[in-house]
Amino acid sequence: MRPIPFSHTWPYDIQIGDIYVPSCPFCGEDQVRTNLSAEGLARAKEGIKANVHMPCCLETITVLEADDDYFWTSKPLR
Repeated sequence: MRPIPFSHTWPYDIQIGDIYVPSCPFCGEDQVRTNLSAEGLARAKEGIKANVHMPCCLETITVLEADDDYFWTSKPLR
């Protein structure tokens, strides 16, 4: 399997148990709380796909993997 390029990443933060992205890659909204749970994030860190829905613009990110700082996604976000 080919490595995922950095252009397919997006940073995230955990604040009081909720998972936020600093800004939406689609509409630019700041501090967007995602629907992803801690369990979903743990599965993504194991390489199990997860869908992250952006409530600000109703777009969806397909997360292929996650690390401690970034979602690694199926399409370029940068």
